[in-house]
Amino acid sequence: MALSKGPWDGLLQLAGDGLLLALAQGVAGAPGLARRCAEQLRQRSWEGDDDLALQLDVALGDRSAPMLRPLPADLEELAGILEGDPVHGGGRIDLRTGEVWPQAAIDYAREEGEDDPHDEDPDRWLPVSCEGSRAAYGDMEDFIEALSDEDRADRLSIAISGQGAFRRFKDVLERWPGELEAWYAFSDERQRGRARAWLAAAGFSPRVPGRPSSP
Repeated sequence: MALSKGPWDGLLQLAGDGLLLALAQGVAGAPGLARRCAEQLRQRSWEGDDDLALQLDVALGDRSAPMLRPLPADLEELAGILEGDPVHGGGRIDLRTGEVWPQAAIDYAREEGEDDPHDEDPDRWLPVSCEGSRAAYGDMEDFIEALSDEDRADRLSIAISGQGAFRRFKDVLERWPGELEAWYAFSDERQRGRARAWLAAAGFSPRVPGRPSSP
């Protein structure tokens, strides 16, 4: 199993989701790796890490399931509308299918007559409000703080001052492809965790692919 090669380091959210799937499929060696991943998630304790660790515990049979409704929502898509443009961001999740609808897609469907603007059935739709870029800005600060190269850290700290911080940050990072790749992995991991934590707070848990939902 690819996950057995490790180390997972900054990819614990992604690794945990892979291990949930491996557990659902009965892959040999998955239980031991899942327990190790759950422990590392608790030690790191980023937002959403405890939620995933609990999900692993439940899949292993080590703990009873919390009162969360399984929902096959794509965490990357959810993160995109949670942390997108506050003016045009937000959207909703179809509770029947788990499909994530950005506000732009909703508006387009309504313009085409494919969506009822008065359909706000809470049994079908879960509203998602955009929370803005504050958390993503904090990700940049944390990434810079963890850099071992002081010169690069100083350059990036200057880049994130004032308006246009995200664009300048990436422009500077492009000088160092290795750091840029590390940033994308770090950012994706943070956003995935926040999306998972948001779902848990709303009463839902990402459903593992290949595992049927509870009746």
